[in-house]
Amino acid sequence: MATVMTPALAFASSSGSPGAIPAGFLLYEKAAAQKSATGMWSVSQARDAKLVVNPCHGGSPAAVGRIAARTVTYVAVSDQRSEQVILYNSPKAAAQALADVRGALVRCPALQTSQTAYRYSGTPLALGDEGLAVTGQLYQGGRAKVGGERVVLTRRGNALVAYARSGEWGAPDKTDFAHQTKDAHTMLAKICQVARCS
Repeated sequence: MATVMTPALAFASSSGSPGAIPAGFLLYEKAAAQKSATGMWSVSQARDAKLVVNPCHGGSPAAVGRIAARTVTYVAVSDQRSEQVILYNSPKAAAQALADVRGALVRCPALQTSQTAYRYSGTPLALGDEGLAVTGQLYQGGRAKVGGERVVLTRRGNALVAYARSGEWGAPDKTDFAHQTKDAHTMLAKICQVARCS
């Protein structure tokens, strides 16, 4: 009797161990392998890598229950981008990781200086099993100044997927998340090759 191998099983077998995130799986790893004249790329498979968004500015939310993580980062003078896929030991642990971020948005105060404040906010996003759009923004006297970050976080099964962009953002706008949302859709279409989605 022939054994039928699903794409998820085939990918897990080729990666060498269940729950692994193979090299080349993230969308921007190909770009990261090329030399850039304008910025620096890095790829990490550190399981304890900091989540690409951190409303509390200390420690790292969504750290409990991880079994694998892979992060691609691009840093230039006025542009920073991150792509991150984290696998947890269960869908419940991944859901708790996203809940940790939502809690931090409420719990952690703005980062204040004498003249400015850097604030985070989040809105639910209908993406994957659940999603969250996070805005980090610099303010002065209640007005948005240039500088901030826009992050899309989404969960499917036991996987948390994040796409972040930081740079010279002006006042927050829904269109700021278009590119990150598109990337998240692309990753969600294949995440079940490495995640437990049912």
